[in-house]
Amino acid sequence: MHESISTNAAGRIWAAPDRPRLLVVEDDDRIAEPLGEGLDLEGFDIERVRRGEEALRAEEPDLVLLDLGLPDLDGREVCRRLRERSQVPIIVVTARAEEIDRVLLLEIGADDYVVKPFGFRELVARIRAVMRRMGSPAPSDSRQDLGPLVIDRGARRAWVEGEEVDLSPKEFDLLSYLAETPGEVRSREDIIAHVWDEHWWGPTKTLDVHIGYLRRKLGAGTKISTLRGVGYRLERQG
Repeated sequence: MHESISTNAAGRIWAAPDRPRLLVVEDDDRIAEPLGEGLDLEGFDIERVRRGEEALRAEEPDLVLLDLGLPDLDGREVCRRLRERSQVPIIVVTARAEEIDRVLLLEIGADDYVVKPFGFRELVARIRAVMRRMGSPAPSDSRQDLGPLVIDRGARRAWVEGEEVDLSPKEFDLLSYLAETPGEVRSREDIIAHVWDEHWWGPTKTLDVHIGYLRRKLGAGTKISTLRGVGYRLERQG
């Protein structure tokens, strides 16, 4: 059964209108309870579950805060399965600080991560940044034709030669940002700030990994050039 963190004395789940819903997947009460109280004060509705299977059965929230150390399923598997069926933003909480783990998390669909021990203000800032990026309104002229490549930012879809390309949320954001200025170089710093977060502290190798995925999915007809030590450029299409 799901457990609400933000409750009154009778155990009622707070359901204030227009408050973003966060699903907190955390089995440690010492972390989950104060975290839920703090996030409630920051204006979020909180649903808390202790196990990965419960997270997979839960109603889709506005954002998932997912701890990796769950008692039933590996948190990475939970992240992967959530991403297979939904575009819900996912922030992973991990005690594993090694770069390879961070890259892997982003590869399987996490939008951001925090490393234990983390500061509460940092976490709130990351939650707001991810939700802002995922929920920003699309411009009315969101469709862009670049020869064989077509991007619809409103629908968050892309096609090459009429065939839709299956892109992860971060892959789409990366392609969309590069396509804003075809033929011009985007620096690594600018790409990370706009596609991930201006306060991103993770490994920049993550960018290279996502560029590699994009190149494979877009095929030879859409070229993304590397300017070593500078950044990347989406070449103009003939």
